Amino acid sequence: MVTEPRSVLYCGACGMPPEYCEYGPDYESHCKPWIIKNHPDVHAKLKLLRSGKALDADDDDDGVDAAPSRPWTTEERLRAFYNKYQPDKVGGVPALLQKYSGKEEKLFVALVKKYGPEPEDPYLAAADSDESDAEGEMAELSLSDKKKRRGVGAKKTSKVDTRVVIQKISRNKRKAVTIVVGMDTVPDLKLKDVSKAFSKRFAGSSSVKDMAGGGKEIIIQGDHCDDVASMIVDKFKVPADSVFLDIDGEFVPFR
Repeated sequence: MVTEPRSVLYCGACGMPPEYCEYGPDYESHCKPWIIKNHPDVHAKLKLLRSGKALDADDDDDGVDAAPSRPWTTEERLRAFYNKYQPDKVGGVPALLQKYSGKEEKLFVALVKKYGPEPEDPYLAAADSDESDAEGEMAELSLSDKKKRRGVGAKKTSKVDTRVVIQKISRNKRKAVTIVVGMDTVPDLKLKDVSKAFSKRFAGSSSVKDMAGGGKEIIIQGDHCDDVASMIVDKFKVPADSVFLDIDGEFVPFR
């Protein structure tokens, strides 16, 4: 019997196979961002496995699609827009992007006024769906469940280590977004307030999104990694040794 060598993927953050990363303490802050950036297909498969859906190649006819691992690029947004309203103009998207370079958002505002609502990005739609499901689960907590948390049990709190990871994701050659993961591990902070502060500081859009494996991330328009790290340390009083920059897949302490 001849045995063939088998390639095994190991996480660049913790050194474990991705199937076991989620059981470690640094999954949300270190492992998950690394897997999404370097192996988005593996992240999508693991997400389906956790949801109980089969990934057998023979089941392709079931129509189960892997969830998107990133938002649309500007070009993908524009193609989706014209596919919906003016399919004959899809071929002119590259030239249009070149013409409106640096003014893409103004272009989308004009298109919405002319044609109608912009098609929904599946990545953002999935995030909104996860948030609605979480709100529904919280609403189902009964009064008796809350009473059970009183007394001795209520005094037991789990300590969460604060780790914030900041990374840049390029949408195209000129556009990028800054992703902040782990701000929900900072005590006494409301993510919506943090997002508003980022939006005001960098004069651009900033939003809070649910992550596929749990936890929340803040998506900021533009490349502001260093400035965001400084703001997190100076304004939100997060220790500098708890803030990391994702540089080419390596997590580097901010200071």
